[in-house]
Amino acid sequence: CVLFKVFADVDAFPVVLDTQNADEIVETVCRIAPVFGGINLEDIGAPKCFEIEKRIISRLDIPVMHDDQHGTAIVVLAALINAAKVVKKRLPALRVVISGAGAAGTAVTKLLLKAGVKDIIVLDSKGIIAKSREGLLPHKKEHANKTNPRGVRGGLRDALKNADVVIGVSGPGLMNAPHIKLMAKNPIVFAMANPTPEIMPEEAKKGGAVVIGTGRSDYPNQINNSLVFPGVFRGALDNGVRKITDEMKLRAAKNLAALVKRPTAKKIISGPFDKGVAQAVAEAIW
Repeated sequence: CVLFKVFADVDAFPVVLDTQNADEIVETVCRIAPVFGGINLEDIGAPKCFEIEKRIISRLDIPVMHDDQHGTAIVVLAALINAAKVVKKRLPALRVVISGAGAAGTAVTKLLLKAGVKDIIVLDSKGIIAKSREGLLPHKKEHANKTNPRGVRGGLRDALKNADVVIGVSGPGLMNAPHIKLMAKNPIVFAMANPTPEIMPEEAKKGGAVVIGTGRSDYPNQINNSLVFPGVFRGALDNGVRKITDEMKLRAAKNLAALVKRPTAKKIISGPFDKGVAQAVAEAIW
């Protein structure tokens, strides 16, 4: 709520619910909605978060967004747009590996596909998500149908062979330098688990990573959704937007990327305190 106010002058207050039940969450949010101009859902795990967000959006006429999904996806796409420029690769030609198939991993996957990335491999705790795997949850079945076009099977090492990008939205210490050495020339590593990333930047550099981002503020290229959600709601409130669409998310990512005029390996994304961040995102929400 402080971030909403400081970055976008949006008044917000937290409503903490003493329930884990999807029906109760949906009903409570919808009943209190007349107080609010928008609803920012926070800290709801997958797969429940997909159902909850979808149901609330269908019932309300104010903007609703699950920040852990879409805020993360927008900032990752913005960072990737500029990282691709640094290593002189085209977005549609990238081979991308996403470690983590929860809320953030699912939303990142969907938005990258919308942005034109064609070759994405998604992994969960059991390995690569593929059509051949049985017992997949509904959102993972969707991954299986829309990703992994080469039909790769196995684990993280198999996925990383000749990959251009690895995006970690999973857990600490899952990768080391030898993993990065499996990747294509000039690899991009976004290790976003907090507080301990999937691979520490120093270790990623040992493996040959050229562009490295984390979710932490003590390293360059902090890829954090605080760059996104204040501006999204500022734009939605200013422009009377009732639903946040994929087109808005794509525009927001492009606007955010464009704030960095000359991307370098150490500067692919603006910092949260840089001028114009919330405004640039807000201008995409119409």
